[in-house]
Amino acid sequence: MSADPDQTDFPGRQQDKGGVTLREVARAANVSMITVSRAINNPQQVSAITLEKVNAAVQALGYVPNLMAGGLRSSRSYLVMALVPTITGSLFSGMLEALTASLEAKGYQLMVGQIGYEQAHEKSREDALLRAIIGRRPDGIVLTGIMHSAQGRQLLKSSGIPVVETWDSTPTPIDMLLSLSHDAIGRAVCDYLHGAGKSRCAILSGDDERAQRRAAGYRRRARELGLPEPLVHPVPAPTTHADGRAGLRAVLARDPSIQAVFCTSDMMAIGVITEAVAQGLSLPGQLAVMGFGDMDIAASMTPSLTTVRVDGAAIGATAADMIATRANGHVPAQAVVDIGFSIVKRDSA
Repeated sequence: MSADPDQTDFPGRQQDKGGVTLREVARAANVSMITVSRAINNPQQVSAITLEKVNAAVQALGYVPNLMAGGLRSSRSYLVMALVPTITGSLFSGMLEALTASLEAKGYQLMVGQIGYEQAHEKSREDALLRAIIGRRPDGIVLTGIMHSAQGRQLLKSSGIPVVETWDSTPTPIDMLLSLSHDAIGRAVCDYLHGAGKSRCAILSGDDERAQRRAAGYRRRARELGLPEPLVHPVPAPTTHADGRAGLRAVLARDPSIQAVFCTSDMMAIGVITEAVAQGLSLPGQLAVMGFGDMDIAASMTPSLTTVRVDGAAIGATAADMIATRANGHVPAQAVVDIGFSIVKRDSA
């Protein structure tokens, strides 16, 4: 497909959020628009020097050719893309269900992509996926987290497509943000366990950015309260039930006096409870256990799991409203919304 000579003709785009155009690339490379088009679509037709100049301008500006050009220029896609770290777990299922339903009610369809948990190769995967998405000009993109590569941020900012970042917080959002402070979550869990009389604690933490910030928040609050330094056991993300069982064995081997375990995912916490019961430990008397995510099983298992709840359904519905508002050329009442969290007290802590 040929590159679009001007990407500004999309209804619903705000003028100040228009995508980088082929004309701007031509100006930056100091060549004609036709030359840029040839360099992108038929690079063998231009000289190596010209191709290098065009590619440098494309990279610097974050330009992505509009794959929907030619016959669909005046059409809306009515398609929204959501990127999540994993589609196998349940943490993001509430968000995706609400996002799907809310968008469908507004006449949009949702597509979902899996980007992994922010390791270097997964950032490259996210960038490649973003290029494919942006080239097809969806009416909106919903992202999990804010830890994108510099190239990914440039692509998104340059696209002119409404973007909602979720499940994290940052003072510099790309566009719109549903903010969640993982540092505050860790601090609140520390306060809760301290209030329950648990001073010697361990943290089983996934190695992704958000989980690490929850663990760091807990450790900072423990120091402020004068508590012993929590024992931290890192686990590769996505974390599993088996990680919880192995993690509890590891931390008790290092410090048998541990009184509580905070897990940065419910699945790990359920594994900790399984192992604690297998070892004959009483919960929460000998060992308190807390998780994160409030999975469906957390309330019905025995003992039931005390955990941190984030309202995924509210995230999905709010993100859908933001995307639809921006796609129709309006400004949302709030570009940044704090979605908050709550601690759900149950039997394990």
